[in-house]
Amino acid sequence: MIYLRNVSLSFLDKKLFENINWTIHPKSRIGLIGDNGTGKTTLLRAILDQVHLDTGIIDIPNRKNKTIGYLPQDLVELEAVNLIDYLKNKSGMAELEKSIRDLEGQISETRPPSVEYNRLARAYADATANFSARDGYAFEANAKQVLKGFGFKEEDFTKNCALFSGGWKMRILLASILLARPEIMLLDEPTNHLDTESMEWLESYLKDYSGTIIVISHDRFFLDKIVSQTAELAFCKINIFKGNYSFYLKQKEKRLAALKKEQELQKAQIKKIETFIERFRYKATKASQVQSRVKLLEKFAAVRVDAGSKSVAMTFPEGKKSVREVVKVAGLSHNYGSNQVFSDVNFTLFRGDKVAFVGLNGSGKSTLSRLLSRTEEPADGFVHYGDNVNMAFFSQESSQNLNYDRTIWEEVSLVPSSADDQQRRNLLGSFLFSGDDIYKTVSVLSGGEKSRLALLKLMLLDTNFLILDEPTNHLDLRTKDIFQEALINYSGTVAIVSHDRYFLDLLVNKIFELKDGKIQEYHGNYSYFIEKRTELTGEPTKAGKSNSQAGERPGKSKEAKRLAAEERNKLARIRNVCKKELASVEEKIAVLEKEKSAGEAALCNPQVHKDSAKVIALHRDLKKITAELEHSYSRWTELSLQLDEMAMT
Repeated sequence: MIYLRNVSLSFLDKKLFENINWTIHPKSRIGLIGDNGTGKTTLLRAILDQVHLDTGIIDIPNRKNKTIGYLPQDLVELEAVNLIDYLKNKSGMAELEKSIRDLEGQISETRPPSVEYNRLARAYADATANFSARDGYAFEANAKQVLKGFGFKEEDFTKNCALFSGGWKMRILLASILLARPEIMLLDEPTNHLDTESMEWLESYLKDYSGTIIVISHDRFFLDKIVSQTAELAFCKINIFKGNYSFYLKQKEKRLAALKKEQELQKAQIKKIETFIERFRYKATKASQVQSRVKLLEKFAAVRVDAGSKSVAMTFPEGKKSVREVVKVAGLSHNYGSNQVFSDVNFTLFRGDKVAFVGLNGSGKSTLSRLLSRTEEPADGFVHYGDNVNMAFFSQESSQNLNYDRTIWEEVSLVPSSADDQQRRNLLGSFLFSGDDIYKTVSVLSGGEKSRLALLKLMLLDTNFLILDEPTNHLDLRTKDIFQEALINYSGTVAIVSHDRYFLDLLVNKIFELKDGKIQEYHGNYSYFIEKRTELTGEPTKAGKSNSQAGERPGKSKEAKRLAAEERNKLARIRNVCKKELASVEEKIAVLEKEKSAGEAALCNPQVHKDSAKVIALHRDLKKITAELEHSYSRWTELSLQLDEMAMT
């Protein structure tokens, strides 16, 4: 159990928590969500007793004997030891092995039977039993299995931890937490440094974890698969929803609707009471009734409906239309020293394409985005842009998007754009940078603020081709949804690198998978790519053997059935939308055909031809109606074919 009682905390003039009361039961699987800056990470650190509270307590009974695994969001430094040894040390297995060896040495030097010998024998039995219970004899095999699940290769197992990059160090730390099997697991953005296959492996692994999980994540798919309870941190309070993230969205909408209804009823009741008081205030015969209603008004606790925190307003401006063939890539190869990233890559992006580059970490996605944006030169091959292509590039390294020494205003004012100063200030306000905030230096901004500022700069440019490398990494769920909608409505071409499966699923129409130095094209969204990849490989996740060892039965699992049901529901929703639009188009066609017949009949009337202005107007109207009819007929055909295709699936 974890008890939070009257927890309050402020930093300077900002209040994060106010009298929070929350009981977390054993084996809970909780998704902790909230906008950037609401204090999610601080709350995890408070549970770890790393933060001094203003008031209240966070109590974990028998805390000293509880094992707690914590994955921070920030990059960490690891001991300069080889990978397997680090995992043994971090999980406590090395200490157990040492205690067993020490006891063996002491026993060999003690003569039986004696009190000391019996004490050592009992201690040895307890230590070996504990070692066995924690699967110590199979630790190295389990460790290698977990590491492979996270994308490590055989040659990495003896590599020094200090030699790995930041993202791989985070994977090592996460692997050490999983292998330690703590009773409480606190994970702050565990998917940030994982590729999609490693995410799928982690989801599979965590299914059988029996302890308490509290996870902060901006990945909707991950939250839906892992958590059974959602805790929303907003307005300094915790609101608990019994269900995953999708359930939370539905319940929040229902709860908000109920609150609005209650608020309206309360307003009506208050107005009725106030009308009575005003009408009979000066009548002596009604004095006691008036007084009782005045007291009743004082007792009313106003029903508050939170309007929600401010949201970023994102709209990409309509850029100039590019040629149909936006960019052509031919014979593209690249290497870093002896490391060949990929070779002979060929593809073409067309106007309006929204494509994603996916693959394991190290497969070359970011390299390809840099070559495509011409910020890096290829070792071989070429990248050719079509006419009138205006490209903008978002790098996952924020230092490449922003100058940290400048202020926010300097960064925005130096962007070449047709927008004047007032328009730039308005845009800053819509991205939640207002007042004196715009004179802050970029270096002091949070990760989410830096991402918003870099995206704002893109929106000032006249573009029709966006190359985005992990643009959503530091965005909260609400901002991510708004950004996704802006990209869906963007009329230009988009090439994106992202590990966010939900984000890609609704956005892209093509997937390019980088694997083993080659590229494979899939025409469809992310779900379609997963389906096709499963058909080709026969393996739904990279977990491989660990899935069967985790107790998954062959055949269609409960999760697979749930996903299939979700897909059917999604298809049904799309079908209903198509049917509604088809009915609307049919009605429009009927109206237009009627108008066309009336116009043609009017032109056949000799009286009409006496008025030349009327004839000209009729011809103009008929031309417009005919064009609208052609478009409507074309749309009717598209929708009919789409419905026919869905009927066959």
